[in-house]
Amino acid sequence: MSAGAGHSSVWDWHPEDAAFARQPAWLIRLDGDDSRRVLHGQTSAAIEAARPGDWIPTCCIGATGRITALAEVLVDAEGAWLVVSAGEGAAVHRALDRVLFPADRVRLGPPQPAWWLLPVAGPGETLTAAAGGGWAPLPAGGGWQLGEGPLGHALVLQHDAATLPEAWAARRPLEPAAQERWRLQQGLPVAPAELNDDHNPFELGLAARVSLSKGCYVGQETLAKLATYDGVKQQLRRWHWTAATAERPPQPAEPLHGEPGQRLGRITSALALANGDRIGLAMVRRQGLARSVLAVGEAPGAAQVRLSLPERFVAPPVRPAQGV
Repeated sequence: MSAGAGHSSVWDWHPEDAAFARQPAWLIRLDGDDSRRVLHGQTSAAIEAARPGDWIPTCCIGATGRITALAEVLVDAEGAWLVVSAGEGAAVHRALDRVLFPADRVRLGPPQPAWWLLPVAGPGETLTAAAGGGWAPLPAGGGWQLGEGPLGHALVLQHDAATLPEAWAARRPLEPAAQERWRLQQGLPVAPAELNDDHNPFELGLAARVSLSKGCYVGQETLAKLATYDGVKQQLRRWHWTAATAERPPQPAEPLHGEPGQRLGRITSALALANGDRIGLAMVRRQGLARSVLAVGEAPGAAQVRLSLPERFVAPPVRPAQGV
């Protein structure tokens, strides 16, 4: 049975009313003619040819292709804002500061705290996640809306007192447990559970944030090899544990197994539901992706978790090698 089969209604959850998720973010300002070139070389998306008004989702990555943060680039006439929507803003700032030379026409501002808001569908409502587009300042100032339409894709607020647009003000913020449940259902990675030095963007379902055709950038060689040689060895999956199946519920960092001695993954996130069930995210090795159920550990009677594909997961690319 495939990982997407055996779908459980636990993943059909939505809030009772139209809502939004709200989490801390960081703003880093880059001013100067070389701002786009620097961001192009230090993140996974194609940015150098972007124009003022463009919004580009990207990943901050290291030399080995490992992901350090999720980010959004908002290009304007003077430079760009780098919105660190998930991850540590100070670490991203330090990494940018290390690669800047005196000859670079870039002024790097300090990381500033902000808020990242995403709409969450209520009953009967359908929302489509965007993979880039345009951005615009909020009418009352204090932030920006990303994407088209009354809601767009997301809001960036520069401070707590920023005024929400009318379409957003009519929605309610999710409580922490509900927001975490929605995050797990979508398969959105956070630091340090999923965003860390162990994982690359393709493993986390973030292929839409990676350009394989742009020029040289940090981590390019590793990501290109992964795509060319079908080298992604693990992928993010959701899991669901039913309380009636075992006494001890699964915990973060616990291994997942197939047959005895066959380790096939590791739990990264877990959330207890009101009915006693637990849900979460896990990194599952390639050999386990076709399975619908894995065991938590190897002990007799170990808990069983049912796997499924997160809603926003984008499959890793596989492209033919040159000359093939």
